Amino acid sequence: MTNKYSPEFGQEELDLLSRLSNALSVSGDEQEVREIVYAELQEFKDSMHTDAMGNVLVHREGSGPDRLRVLVDAHMDEVGMMLTREDGDGLFEFVVVGGIDPRQLVGKPVIVGRQHVPGVIGAKAIHLTTKEEREQVLKVNALRIDVGLGGSKMVEIGDRATFATTLQVLGPSLRGKALDDRLGVFNLIQLLKNAPDNIDLLAAFTVQEELGLRGAKVAAYHFNPDIGIAMDSTPANDLPHFDSEVNTTHNTKLDGGPAIYLMDGATIGDRRLIKWLSETAEAEGIPWQYRQPGKGGTDAGAIHKTRAGVPSVSVSVPQRYLHSPAGMVRIDDELNTLKLMHAALSRLDKSILKSQEN
Repeated sequence: MTNKYSPEFGQEELDLLSRLSNALSVSGDEQEVREIVYAELQEFKDSMHTDAMGNVLVHREGSGPDRLRVLVDAHMDEVGMMLTREDGDGLFEFVVVGGIDPRQLVGKPVIVGRQHVPGVIGAKAIHLTTKEEREQVLKVNALRIDVGLGGSKMVEIGDRATFATTLQVLGPSLRGKALDDRLGVFNLIQLLKNAPDNIDLLAAFTVQEELGLRGAKVAAYHFNPDIGIAMDSTPANDLPHFDSEVNTTHNTKLDGGPAIYLMDGATIGDRRLIKWLSETAEAEGIPWQYRQPGKGGTDAGAIHKTRAGVPSVSVSVPQRYLHSPAGMVRIDDELNTLKLMHAALSRLDKSILKSQEN
């Protein structure tokens, strides 16, 4: 079998991913990404709606009898910050939304609110600190988002903030914020536009994944699928060890292709689906890797426990520096992830669920 779909990453695709990555859509305020999804998928407007949680749900019917209902999920939200109290003079207290390392925050440029008001995360300058203070990691409550005197009139308590990083191409790589999981959103848009006809594709662009897989639980209940697949981006622990030039304990690595999950903190991948994905990759000559067991989780953690249970698995693009101001991925890993997903869906039928190897 040869997959006829060969995704490309030209200027049009770069423009779309840039808009997705640069958008401010911190958990609970996913409106900017939601608007992009709607704009890109106007051809599906009659089968697309936003549910009470804010998920965008699209049902693309296939053709032929006895089709599987396949839920493919990608979350729209990103980690970030929320303004909680104004101190005056354009200074705002804030809390983090999702998993952010406080060590990443000091001095970082940010954008705040739907007007993208520019600001900076401020702390006492090093000249004014004591030796003891310099040896400690600053806590979030010691930091402030500073939008300046004029900016304070353009933001309000409850506004979200995110890093002011814009997507850039660095040779074979992409560097940007929120690639967890705007890569998944990008891929799901492409799959809908090029979906194989042998399945009913149930696309869920979900909310609040970073706060506990909340939107996926609702989306999966609505769709009641036969199979669930979460498309995400996963940390690549592939930097050299401090005492060795070779890292032999990586969970995933850049240039290794799409990562098929064995197990994470929220899900044990369905054996049948892992085999289906890996055999497809081998048949199509697509590089791939196992995402080694570890912490964290994807929306599959909510999908597989929905109703009477849904066989589920996750497929991710490896990424360095997740949940930071700038992550890094390889363009080839991204394209091969999309290629694998399309090829695997194209060869899917109900025989996969008859196996007892789950």
